[in-house]
Amino acid sequence: MKIPKISIIILNYNAGDLLEKCISSIVKSNYENIEIILVDNASQDHSHIKCKEKFSQIKLIENKENLGYCEGNNIGIKSANGEYIIILNPDTEVESNWIEEFIKEFNNHGDGLYQPKLLTVSDKSRINSAGNMMNIFGFGFSSGKGKKDSKKFGNFKPINYASGACLFTSKKILDKIGLFDPYLFAYHDDLELGWRALQLGIKSFYVPTVIVYHAESFSFKWSSKKFYLLERNRWYCILTHYSKSTFYKILPGLIIVEIIMILYFLSKGMLKEKIQVLKDLIKDRKLIKKRYNELEKRKIISDKKIIEEFSNFIEVPSEVSNSSSSKLFNKIINFLGNITKKII
Repeated sequence: MKIPKISIIILNYNAGDLLEKCISSIVKSNYENIEIILVDNASQDHSHIKCKEKFSQIKLIENKENLGYCEGNNIGIKSANGEYIIILNPDTEVESNWIEEFIKEFNNHGDGLYQPKLLTVSDKSRINSAGNMMNIFGFGFSSGKGKKDSKKFGNFKPINYASGACLFTSKKILDKIGLFDPYLFAYHDDLELGWRALQLGIKSFYVPTVIVYHAESFSFKWSSKKFYLLERNRWYCILTHYSKSTFYKILPGLIIVEIIMILYFLSKGMLKEKIQVLKDLIKDRKLIKKRYNELEKRKIISDKKIIEEFSNFIEVPSEVSNSSSSKLFNKIINFLGNITKKII
């Protein structure tokens, strides 16, 4: 019996030794019929060259400039020959049985986007993501992040979107959903893809039997640029994925959230970034309108149905905010989310 080919796409940008560790773990996989596609976004550290020399079987695609997470991965997907696709970050390490477990759950539960249990590389008993969730106001988060791994993170479950650090699906499903949205460049890319999938009735799932270790954000970490991209892309998703009627219904809550976000950016000395978000969204309004129209034409699941699955709260990383302010923010978000869901 012929086993299906798996295309593993790794997007690299100055990942250094992490990239070699990632590929080393992949070649130790039990599954044999794989192709490894390494897409390099104009790295200066020559990590991609070193890996090509060490692992001659990989297919190397070298971009002349940094095209970002979305377009870089899209290039890899377009060149893939596998029946199944895995998007994998270069700062990850996998276990030997990871592919078999993904395929088993895919066969059991059908078309969808699948993510593993992500544990941290620095402490392999700590959760990096036990399934990604999103909030009605466009915030995405990794559930369980920073917590000790335990039995409560051991159940297969539907989630709002699969983490872009390791995402498994079929080529057929990606052909139906479409590729990553290149406007985003980086961050919220997996959320946008998962949200778009939900609009077509395609769900995402958390597979705890697949274990992947994630070093996370080695190149960007928490910076003003990351905050800018997260906030700009959050608003882009809101403006393109909600129908106009839904948008106006959630607008009162959005305004309150926006005031909180402005105060937060001000407290971090990043008000300039928040203002830039507004400027760029206005500048790109024609592109946003075009994207909105495209998604509205394709949508077969209502906003109301999708929103019912969204989380009422968000888990704020400790690097972003201290616990007391996070609790207050969560209370406000929970309150506004509950009220807004009733209106819709």
